[in-house]
Amino acid sequence: MIRKLLVANRGEIALRVFRAARELGIGTVAVVAPDDKGSLHARSADETMEIASYLFSEEHIRAAKQSGADAIHPGYGFLAENPDFAEAVNAAELTWVGPPPEALRAGGDKLEAKRIASEAGVPVVPTGEPEEIGFPLVVKAAAGGGGRGMRVVREPSELEEALAASQREAKAAFGDERVFCERYVERPRHVEVQLLADAHGSVLGLGERECSIQRRHQKVLEESPSSAIDETLRTAMSDAAVAFARAIGYESAGTAEFMVDDRDYWFLELNGRIQVEHPVTELVTGVDLVQLQLHVAAGDALDLRPDARGHAVEVRLYAEDPRTFFPQTGRIERLRLPEGIRVDAGVAEGDEIGIAYDPLIAKLIAHGSTRDEAFDRLRDALKESRRHDNGIPHGAPAAVSPAGTCGGRLVADTLSVEPRVTGIGASAGPRSKRGRPSRNGGRAEPRHRADAGNRDSAARRCRRLRAGQAAARRPGGDEDGDAADVTVRRRGARSACLRRRPGRRRHRPRRAGGVAIPAPEPEPEPAVLRARRRRAPRRCRATSQRGCPRTSPFGRRA
Repeated sequence: MIRKLLVANRGEIALRVFRAARELGIGTVAVVAPDDKGSLHARSADETMEIASYLFSEEHIRAAKQSGADAIHPGYGFLAENPDFAEAVNAAELTWVGPPPEALRAGGDKLEAKRIASEAGVPVVPTGEPEEIGFPLVVKAAAGGGGRGMRVVREPSELEEALAASQREAKAAFGDERVFCERYVERPRHVEVQLLADAHGSVLGLGERECSIQRRHQKVLEESPSSAIDETLRTAMSDAAVAFARAIGYESAGTAEFMVDDRDYWFLELNGRIQVEHPVTELVTGVDLVQLQLHVAAGDALDLRPDARGHAVEVRLYAEDPRTFFPQTGRIERLRLPEGIRVDAGVAEGDEIGIAYDPLIAKLIAHGSTRDEAFDRLRDALKESRRHDNGIPHGAPAAVSPAGTCGGRLVADTLSVEPRVTGIGASAGPRSKRGRPSRNGGRAEPRHRADAGNRDSAARRCRRLRAGQAAARRPGGDEDGDAADVTVRRRGARSACLRRRPGRRRHRPRRAGGVAIPAPEPEPEPAVLRARRRRAPRRCRATSQRGCPRTSPFGRRA
């Protein structure tokens, strides 16, 4: 049995693993990076070891050796699905709490996983040359996930540009520029099957989770069981997931993801780790997946036949601007989370929400005997919440009711974040040359390390334009009575000249706080200023003449 466990992660998942280990009588060791020393997980373990970075596998192994830990749990994210890390842990004669390195390699490469799934009789989306599969199609990164490197191509003329863009993003994000084309399925459902396997040949399917509500290919609401599939389809998908897990020799907890369109389903990918949304399955099945991971890693055989009971739903509470969904930073001055439902939090009052890590505050999970009862309990818990702004907008995605209508914005009961932002969508601290929040003192930052919310340029421009238009119409304060949600900074007026051409707008959108907004209507000038303008016309920057007829009357370049 494991005696002392090091968790090679931080935040909510580290705290979750600590709780499971303590219930089994296992000692816990936390690791903390230099910029994360004040975090909650660093204060919650039996021991804390400093490391240079969460991404350095040798640092985790060194910390385990020095602390006397005999096992390492990777959590999710960072190095959780890195087969080289798993091999290094095994080579150091430590216990790896996760799948074998070979299974991680087979399941982590999408092309290889599709080939194995197809040979095991698991349905996969047709993949091949664009001429073979036709349009629309989607270009994906072979080593990717989370929507990175993904491009939808609807016309042959868009293919060349999409392939080049996908390769660039895949190379920057994963160090692997391999991409492939597969048939694009319009608006499918995203359903995943929870897997659990041991080293003795037992592979269990512990039900499915509905994860179709996403933002930028990132899940924001999960529920189990899925209301979109019947028992026949549920059994078929579970059998397919188990068959794939057996084909790659999988062990520990993992997830097989599928796309579902009516009665058809296709294998999408394997997540070789514990999932963020695993509490949904735990509440429905009554098992502790993290504890079972530790038992499997210790060599124990699985001996359970859980039965699904009731319905569970999970939503996530983020430190984000509810209008732009940009991460917000600052210190949590007051935090009271809902009662009566399960809450897996990663921060506490007084903790700092920085720019270097995920802005997740907590996960809220409700369980009921029926789907309606689960959503009602979640809604009742959220009704206890009250907003308390301190000059900065904050919130999270809306809770979606069973009927698909908005059930209210998720906010902490009295969550107050110390203001550190001016302007629309701006984040604290220096910014990179591309305008993203910088994590390295203002130096230019690789694209793959930027926040996920800044990757979708089209959606970002659209959100910024809407936010800017709303700000221009709202001179001070907003409709809910809070302080102004956006602080618009206008630069000093300058004279410029632009030749008027047919079909060209005279005034380009102004930029305020990094957000483009339409130029507002000019305000009436006092008579004194009008007279001064007539006496001393502004000098045109293009012609160096005063009173140029092409100069903008508002003193700005059109």
